[in-house]
Amino acid sequence: MGAPGENLKVNGDRLWDSLMEMAKIGPGVAGGNNRQTLTDEDAEGRALFQTWCEEVGCTMGLDTMGNMFATYPGTDPDALPVYMGSHLDTQPTGGKYDGVLGVLGGLEVLRSIKDLGIKTKHPIVVTNWTNEEGTRYAPAMLSSGVFAGVHSQDWAYDREDAEGKKFGDELARIGWRGDEDVGARKMHAMFELHIEQGPILEAEGKDIGVVTHGQGLSWTQVTIEGKDAHTGSTPMPMRKNAGLGMARILDKVDEIAYSHAPHAVGAAGHIDVYPNSRNVIPGKVVFTVDFRSPELSVIEDMEARLKVEGQKIADDMGLTISFEKVGGFDPVKFDEGCVTAVRNAAERLGYSHTNIISGAGHDACWINQVAPTAMIMCPCVDGLSHNEAEEISKEWAAAGTDVLLHAVLETAEIVE
Repeated sequence: MGAPGENLKVNGDRLWDSLMEMAKIGPGVAGGNNRQTLTDEDAEGRALFQTWCEEVGCTMGLDTMGNMFATYPGTDPDALPVYMGSHLDTQPTGGKYDGVLGVLGGLEVLRSIKDLGIKTKHPIVVTNWTNEEGTRYAPAMLSSGVFAGVHSQDWAYDREDAEGKKFGDELARIGWRGDEDVGARKMHAMFELHIEQGPILEAEGKDIGVVTHGQGLSWTQVTIEGKDAHTGSTPMPMRKNAGLGMARILDKVDEIAYSHAPHAVGAAGHIDVYPNSRNVIPGKVVFTVDFRSPELSVIEDMEARLKVEGQKIADDMGLTISFEKVGGFDPVKFDEGCVTAVRNAAERLGYSHTNIISGAGHDACWINQVAPTAMIMCPCVDGLSHNEAEEISKEWAAAGTDVLLHAVLETAEIVE
């Protein structure tokens, strides 16, 4: 029941072909993907993934949040499974690899295990977590959060998209609401393979990122209300410009994040302006401020300063303002045993590696609360992600999946 030999590797060409085949579903307009959660395209991607899993000999489980669990049997039916996985949903202008590499890399691990006739004591499961991105339905990592007991299912089902469509209704509509209770599964461990979504690995020439920690995240939705008015005929002193109030607050967001350099970051990526007409002064804006840091005290400071500075700006301009925390999680320290398994795998395979802190949120951040968890990262070109130009190499994808294979086999215990 030792560790796998260093000559054991996945089929990189087959992995790449699977990534390209999945990318045909929900194509973007500039070479990437638009396969947002609970859309018809999401349903199509799920069906393809299930077909591939069943071809390997997996049984597919589906819980009431739409999380998919493809189980490959172990020799001990009482042993807790070792999990792998990530997500198949994308941003509206997403790339072909964010999340998808972790799901299809897990599938490739199972394909390789089957090809090589390897048996493990523990069953091995590949998971597709629903709505990791949080674009259509906030917050991000919604279904893994319900699995971990962070959110209630009723609350998740009531999340609405921009058109007022509820998560629970759309999950049923696309036909991927299962019967299995969320969170009922127990895990021996979980590993998530993901592209870095940052520039560190490529810049340092490293093949593998051994993820030791995850940044904490805070999403605060800010609503400012002023007064709609004609841009041409309203004197400057008489305006209540909600858009201008937002601009001044966003300048403060930048200042607040810079005050905690180099690890803290902050910006607003989601912005709605009303009525959004060329010749109407905005009477209302809704935007979400995204603060991140590996230190909880820093996140709390940034949240507090946003409210103080935002309220002052609104008061000075005669605007009304409200703040609602719509997502977030504390900084994460991944399991030392799982992290060591990842590091050992990279060293056994001869891949260069470095410890790294994940700057993005991932399903592994929530699962780490209920099971030993770790992440593996591979480089991405120029650190670009959440963009249709997101790119990785076939070699990077294969190296990350090789490490996943070795870490999982070591943890699932090979049976000689």
